[in-house]
Amino acid sequence: MTALISTGAWVPERVVSNAEAVAETGGPSEWITRKTGVVERRWADAGTTTADAAVAAGRQAIERAGIQPEQLGLVVLATSTPDRSQPPTATAVQAALGATGAAALDVNGVCTGFLFALATARGMLATGDAGRYALVIGADIYSRILDRTDHRTVVLFGDGAGAAVIGPAQDSGHGSILATQLRSHGHLGHLIHREHGDAFRMDGGGVRDFVVSEVPLAVKGFLADQGVDGRQVRHLVAHQANGVMLDALVPSLELAEDVTVHRTIDRYGNTASASVPITLDHALRQDAIEEGELVLLLAFGGGMATGAALMRR
Repeated sequence: MTALISTGAWVPERVVSNAEAVAETGGPSEWITRKTGVVERRWADAGTTTADAAVAAGRQAIERAGIQPEQLGLVVLATSTPDRSQPPTATAVQAALGATGAAALDVNGVCTGFLFALATARGMLATGDAGRYALVIGADIYSRILDRTDHRTVVLFGDGAGAAVIGPAQDSGHGSILATQLRSHGHLGHLIHREHGDAFRMDGGGVRDFVVSEVPLAVKGFLADQGVDGRQVRHLVAHQANGVMLDALVPSLELAEDVTVHRTIDRYGNTASASVPITLDHALRQDAIEEGELVLLLAFGGGMATGAALMRR
């Protein structure tokens, strides 16, 4: 059994208000919180790279795990905003952290990326091909690829990174990872895309339709496969795509009636692949999850894709 040993998170210092976010769109800002749940977000300065963000979150997770960087056998970085096409941004992260000898690779699952990276690392640890510990990171700098004149996307996204160290169950700090599930729907890839240096584009209505139709089916099937009644799940750590959409989605998942839905959308916006690990780190730092409780990690995004992981604290 693989355990979640520790987490870490990083967001930029610069706070961007709704009014500032729409400064180049020529439109009002009053609607943003009502329609998206976003009050503010963080945008990185010009000198901050995706690797910088990943290193900051990763270093925090390593320190909290009480291990040395050279004990890592694997570094998996989920990002859709790599610093360059090659080499993998993960190799810069590995070098900066001093994770000597660890294998390092990038995974691009867009907003589902952290769960793709987590499943990859978990599988490699299980085979013995990744040593004892793996560092899994989600990091994105979306402020660099947004069309600042497109009010539909510029208001949603923020920058950040979240990380987790996973390893042997006996080293568990925050519980066991019981199962993971990943699904892709490539025929819907046009709904979220970026072509060769162009600005990021998203069909908001199409994405919403995908989430409403596919995510509940994926979650119910995943939990059924694990022999888990959804009403046993006490905590939901979901991708922070849109707070209003998340509110509408939760009842259809049929989780515990009093399920705690952890949120960071209001203060950080949609941080893409960093969204789930940042929100998980926040929940754990707040001691909001009690021992023995079931936690569902859930993400959806470009591809189109869904990802889920079931944890027991």
